[in-house]
Amino acid sequence: MSITVSSKGRMFSNYPGGLNANDTNNGSNGRYTIAELTSNTTESPYPSAQINNPPGGAINYTTYPPSAAGYANYFIGSQSIVIDSKDRAWVLDTGRVQTPNGTLVLASDGGPKLVGINLTNNTIFKTIVFPTTVAYPDSYLNDVRFDLRPNITASGQGVAYITDSSLEGRNGLIIADLGTGESWRHLDGHPSVHPVQQWLGYVWGVPLYAFNPGKPFGYNSFGSDGIALSADGETLYYKSVASRYLYSIPTARLRDNSAYSEILAQSAISNHGQTGITDGMETDTNNFIYHGNMEQNGISFFNPANGTDTLFVRDPRISWVDTMSVATDGYLYFTVNQLCFGTGFYPGTDRTVKPYVLFKVKLPDGGTKVS
Repeated sequence: MSITVSSKGRMFSNYPGGLNANDTNNGSNGRYTIAELTSNTTESPYPSAQINNPPGGAINYTTYPPSAAGYANYFIGSQSIVIDSKDRAWVLDTGRVQTPNGTLVLASDGGPKLVGINLTNNTIFKTIVFPTTVAYPDSYLNDVRFDLRPNITASGQGVAYITDSSLEGRNGLIIADLGTGESWRHLDGHPSVHPVQQWLGYVWGVPLYAFNPGKPFGYNSFGSDGIALSADGETLYYKSVASRYLYSIPTARLRDNSAYSEILAQSAISNHGQTGITDGMETDTNNFIYHGNMEQNGISFFNPANGTDTLFVRDPRISWVDTMSVATDGYLYFTVNQLCFGTGFYPGTDRTVKPYVLFKVKLPDGGTKVS
């Protein structure tokens, strides 16, 4: 579950049907995976109820096994909503959801996409559908960051950087030209985007073994997930959930899609050491790289200026922090989705306690949203 905040204080969140079969809201307006928070206790489907309700539902039961619906003009399994520096909202759709028994169905062509929404009139201005050579049927598009500098692409409209955290193991980074709609992958197969083998984390003293119905307990295999762009746009930081290491790569290496670009990209990766277990990440004008630190019940930040990692905020209510949002009001907003206490982890029972919590905390040293 992500949170994002506009310059005018509008807040948006999502309910990823790919992480929990029940993780969509159903009300008088029908199912929805993207919502605008209209008060502390109310929300509404965004940008409309219609786009959140694909005809026939998000799962196509006419195939065997069932597969996800392949609509490019409807949200199927939205994983994240992020507001860019131009105050536009972008919805990242995995194109995947779970069946009632917890099976994550494969995506269909048209499902995995990036959708841009104009907050002034709440209309869609851009849809980038990822081809199956970029977002595989078993990909799980997780988080996205934007660099809108006009000089970095021929189109002049900037790029999006996206993590593929697929549990099936084909992890990597996806880059999309926001002007042309062209997209490509980098770092497929590299250890920095893969989960560490036999990785085991703890939250509140509880081991995070993976639970798969009908199978023995296993290990969590979330790959590249958290992502953050440096304040100057020149460096991309990323982490796998099933790893404690923070990595970075020059963004110029990712934007290059020429014949030798993958070799150059893999040779340019930097390892910044262990910084704890992380899902969501974010950046402010201090160039601090904020990241969840669930084993410490907090959020920490990495300071590229001196290479150190510092605990920023801590609270016993903090566990699994997903996509964060630095807002122009100088606060960091984040949700605690309690994913570590859901049915996907040992012992396979739902131990979440509602309501889920949305926090905000003042950024240090006058930090604010990067513009």
